Amino acid sequence: MKLTDLHTHSTFSADGKSALADMVETAKTMGLSFYGISEHFDTDSISALVFAATDASAYFTAARALQEKVCTKEFRFLAGGEFGFSREREAQERLLSICDWFSPDFVINSVHAVDGHDCYFPEYFADKTKEAAYGAYLETVRNSLDAPYPFDIVGHIGYVSRNAPYPVRKIRYEDFSDLYDDILKTIVRKGKILEVNSSARGAESDFLPDVDVLSRYFELGGRLVSFGSDAHATARICDKRAMIVSVLKKIGFRAIAVPVCGETVLCDLD
Repeated sequence: MKLTDLHTHSTFSADGKSALADMVETAKTMGLSFYGISEHFDTDSISALVFAATDASAYFTAARALQEKVCTKEFRFLAGGEFGFSREREAQERLLSICDWFSPDFVINSVHAVDGHDCYFPEYFADKTKEAAYGAYLETVRNSLDAPYPFDIVGHIGYVSRNAPYPVRKIRYEDFSDLYDDILKTIVRKGKILEVNSSARGAESDFLPDVDVLSRYFELGGRLVSFGSDAHATARICDKRAMIVSVLKKIGFRAIAVPVCGETVLCDLD
């Protein structure tokens, strides 16, 4: 079984805690076969404006130089990005330009914000019922699947539940089955990869999306899943991976998908 972790961040992202070289060296020492850095490129949120934007030129220049030094047949370091989806055309064009100029090895397309408000912060939930807040988030996830920029992975579906103020935070398939089915069928139809993200952080799940969503994805023909720890420091690289692999195998999945420069590599779970 090859170890993989594609959703991680270094100090090139405003919320990163460990330097790029340290993240990569730790992943290599841990024996990963494929390791991806996916720095934040967020154009989707009013709250994101308080954070310094990732310097794409500095990041990709450093990452490409590091790739020359560390990549071997046994260890592949991938320089990717996590794109924060926005419906705004200007925001989408900025993300398109990053693809055109820097050709990321892979792209995770994530929804952090709805109508400019990050779903992690209280402002998003103000005066909203759980059904309204979660429903609007899932509708935005569905819209993100039609983004004009190229992407490989659909990131952490269920993010909205991480810091929600409701007595029961968990976001369940059965409560939004029509929306989830539309999302999952579209992922299958477009040949995208569904991420299993181990940074649930208060979502009342061990990972996102939870077992009910992953099982439905499998029922609908989905076979492409990736693993991401969402680590922002070396200590969390590959966090909960063994547990998630066990769950995936019970559902019926047989491989982890790794997008590499437009191609998909399948790594057996056994």
